[in-house]
Amino acid sequence: MIYQHILSAKKKGKKLLAILLDPEKVNLDRLAESVNMINNSEVDFIFVGGSTVKKGVTQELVKRLKQQTAIPIVLFPGHYSQITSDANAVLFLSLISGRNPEYLINQHVKAVPLIRESGLEVIPTGYILIDGGKKTSVQKVSDTLPLLSNAIQEITDTACAGMYMGKKIIYLEAGSGALKPVQASVISAVRENVDIPLIVGGGIRSEEELQQAYESGADMVVIGTAFEEDNEVLYKIKKNEHIH
Repeated sequence: MIYQHILSAKKKGKKLLAILLDPEKVNLDRLAESVNMINNSEVDFIFVGGSTVKKGVTQELVKRLKQQTAIPIVLFPGHYSQITSDANAVLFLSLISGRNPEYLINQHVKAVPLIRESGLEVIPTGYILIDGGKKTSVQKVSDTLPLLSNAIQEITDTACAGMYMGKKIIYLEAGSGALKPVQASVISAVRENVDIPLIVGGGIRSEEELQQAYESGADMVVIGTAFEEDNEVLYKIKKNEHIH
């Protein structure tokens, strides 16, 4: 069970690392090279998904990944059509920072028939988009505005609302290709107020930024664009297993 693994790591103070692969940006001809680097690194999960992905592309990528790695694959879908039974689990994302019903409940209803048939582990996730210094694809596709990075109380209250609604994970997201990651002050404020696992992603490109996210309270950090731009980034940043 993916969620139990995340919970167990949180209890032990073990920090987790995920690589996010956007099916629209992955070169399948070079996939083996990328997966080899992931396999030889400290990556705990491979997240697969994107805001705009053509039908069938996610499914093909996940199938190929399963042939080349034993690392658990977790769907990070921007659209219900990205659901595939070949993955291990799905982050059932509600964009709780926005007020667009399409991404609060409509996409989820459309996903039910696919999920019901898939046997996937479903992990209810409160997804909070925070301004990362540029307009992201999530913002464009969802037609929602990110929360301002200095609106710490609003971000914290939104995270708490997600937890009270029954979300099992809170995901703080600066957006793909963000110019700046989620601030340490934001992460620590949310950490102090929620007791469920906390994932942080967007704009993390250095070991310093990775460690800062961990030290501020992130249980898992997700790296996407940095890996797309430089596969060897995994050799340049290392998790600190001893942060509590």
